[in-house]
Amino acid sequence: MNDVPSAGVRDLGGPPWERALVSRIRERNLAWTSEKTYRAWCRRFMASIGGKTINSLDHGDVRKWLSGLAVKERVSVSTQSQALNAVVFFFREVLKRDPGDFSDFTRARRGRKAPSVLTQAECKRLFGAMEGTGRLMAELMYAAGLRLSELLRLRVKDVDLERLQLSVQFGKGGKSRLTMIPPKLEPALRAHRERLRELHAKDREAGMPGVELPEALERKWPKAGEKFIWFWFWPSRNLMRDHRNGIIRRHHVLDVTFQKVIREAVEKAGFDKRVSPHTLRHSFATHLLASGVGIRDVQDLLGHADISTTEIYLHTAKYTGIGVRSPFETL
Repeated sequence: MNDVPSAGVRDLGGPPWERALVSRIRERNLAWTSEKTYRAWCRRFMASIGGKTINSLDHGDVRKWLSGLAVKERVSVSTQSQALNAVVFFFREVLKRDPGDFSDFTRARRGRKAPSVLTQAECKRLFGAMEGTGRLMAELMYAAGLRLSELLRLRVKDVDLERLQLSVQFGKGGKSRLTMIPPKLEPALRAHRERLRELHAKDREAGMPGVELPEALERKWPKAGEKFIWFWFWPSRNLMRDHRNGIIRRHHVLDVTFQKVIREAVEKAGFDKRVSPHTLRHSFATHLLASGVGIRDVQDLLGHADISTTEIYLHTAKYTGIGVRSPFETL
């Protein structure tokens, strides 16, 4: 997805290897968050190799670096896996060679921390410290259990207010799923959609290019991005440059923009705990389990490939059971 901010478009990297990495990442159309993560890890890997040349890098260098992360820096399993993904991408996509067998590197110790969650009263307090579109975004993120990237990339067509279903396209791992829209939120979402219709009409009258689409779809139907159904459900106020082709067009709200909204609301509400946008997703899962919803249902709603990922929320919930209803309904 094209979510590279203007400053990021201009940042093409420093040394030749990084410029080649950036080029390949953008050719593959990876998310901006993935680009930042891969670049940061690859910089750390390259800093660890000393005076070796890029052509002489092999699986031994990868094994030594990954083991060092676990032994010396004591990183978590997920952090080490993130570093592994970045360096494998670098070898295969940029250096065009197999990194070899380094499966015997020292693994980080597995230890999951219980996620930070809000009570339902705290969710209500947080929303009360917000207003306008920012509040509606936060409410939907909690009400439907969305990841931040999934929230930001919603299209008009993904929000079915008649069936009260939310279609999450290209979620984590490129998977799609359906989740709920609580009836309590439907009027505000419908009013928001009507405001979008006005903004879309103004963009069309101004002759602006359509919104960015997945590359395969854009090649097949170049004008589809001009249709209202493909319009971003949370469009940005300002236009941005598409890093793939230089076109100035309307993009969705950036993650940093929404994160700032949450940060300011947390400060205004006077919370004494760490709260991020993802805390809303954690709270959704915890409140569902605590209300008696079965863990398999919660797994499906969250889009977890492995139920062990969902099980972490059992530590923050009282009991499990059956029956699915968004916790937003009981606020």
